Amino acid sequence: MTCFFKDGRLSFVNGDSFFQFFGSRGIELAGRRKNPVQTEATRMTFLETAFELFSSKSIETVSMVEIAKESGYGTITLYRYFSTKPALVVAVAAWKWGGFLNENQKRNPSIAKDATTAAEDFEFYLYSFLNLYEKHRAMLRFNQYFNIYVQSEHISSEVMAPYQKIIENIKGRFHIIYEKAKKDKTLRTDIPEEEIFSTTLHMMLATVTRYAVGLVYIPEDDNFDQKELLALKEMLMDRYRGIVYGK
Repeated sequence: MTCFFKDGRLSFVNGDSFFQFFGSRGIELAGRRKNPVQTEATRMTFLETAFELFSSKSIETVSMVEIAKESGYGTITLYRYFSTKPALVVAVAAWKWGGFLNENQKRNPSIAKDATTAAEDFEFYLYSFLNLYEKHRAMLRFNQYFNIYVQSEHISSEVMAPYQKIIENIKGRFHIIYEKAKKDKTLRTDIPEEEIFSTTLHMMLATVTRYAVGLVYIPEDDNFDQKELLALKEMLMDRYRGIVYGK
């Protein structure tokens, strides 16, 4: 069995696949297991390098060959860890969003407890988008490119599974807020949970993203972007406040 590179892609003779050549354990392939610590370090190097390149250039324009070279490894080594470019792209998205959610949970560990009201948790949820804009603009740029790439490549649900788990995680945390609101009445529950979640997620994420990618002119020394984001946050709070808000 023979493999070779053509146009920056790993190809095989006689119709053989990457999985037949190297062996498969799923969409994302593990590296050599002789040293688990080194294996994970190598995997993280690929993820970090890919993120830097994707967020600064766009996903479409970056090849697996370039990622391997910038990581300091051979291209075949990269393919041992990630069998396809879409698998790598999704792994980067899941890694970055997972890290942000873990960071967020540490900032508000009481969301599942009665120490805070549903309205307070909801306001923290909205503030999270402002935090995302202030501290993780490269991640927002990557996410913009990610959405475009996923739509253009028609990536399968199997490959998208790690990213979908992140979305379900976000929905799960929002569900806790909504269930708490049913008890303390500090947020509206006459509006369906999915509607509130979808509306707030899309509005806040779209707004912070358009600033992060430079689609909106921001006057110097005016904090116009911060003012607009805070105004949007307050409008959403006003929209969804419950009958006993601020008790």
